[in-house]
Amino acid sequence: MTKRTSTGSSGTGASSTGQDSAAAMESLYPFLYSGSTPDLDAVLADVRASTVAKAREITELRQVIAAQDAGRLSACAEQMAARFAAGGRLLAFGNGERALPAFCLANDTAVVTALCNDVGVEVVFARQIAAFGHQRDIAVGLSTSGNSENLLRALDEAARHGLLTVGIAGYDGGKMAELDSLDYLFVAPSSSVHRIQEAQTTVYHTLWQLTVASLAGTG
Repeated sequence: MTKRTSTGSSGTGASSTGQDSAAAMESLYPFLYSGSTPDLDAVLADVRASTVAKAREITELRQVIAAQDAGRLSACAEQMAARFAAGGRLLAFGNGERALPAFCLANDTAVVTALCNDVGVEVVFARQIAAFGHQRDIAVGLSTSGNSENLLRALDEAARHGLLTVGIAGYDGGKMAELDSLDYLFVAPSSSVHRIQEAQTTVYHTLWQLTVASLAGTG
């Protein structure tokens, strides 16, 4: 049996990882890494300014999305409500994204790990849609980049089965923007992962609230 040691390449790798992590933290919070004894008042002022700037960024991004997508969000919610009224379900999926009030295709660990191990992670959502999806259902895929292969395949599969397909992405929409299988695509046009994901949260909560309101109106 070969005995593990803490020397050699493994030690170098650990050191490199630690340096990368420190560099990432410094890029996010430069005012904490000035190299001199910190002035508490100055640090607090920088933290306050950083917080205000981030809040301004997400507020402005939400305003951009509202201006470009308000009508489409309402139209999408009406179609979702119609499918729910007909007995349809919402099938939601994404890589590390927050869950929607829905049937989440990442929840069944046995299914997810079996598909990843036996076939490949790229089909982990598509195979489930093929098995569980019905024409009256809704498929919502969330991706920060819009480029996740397993989401793209899942949306294509959902379209083939007649589901209403909705994508939520960031940046410029990525490869999601090139899909012919999407009925609706909502994009948070930002280069910041943090602002994109905050805006995506706003988008899907707004979409859900509009859907519930539409259902109540058709009650």
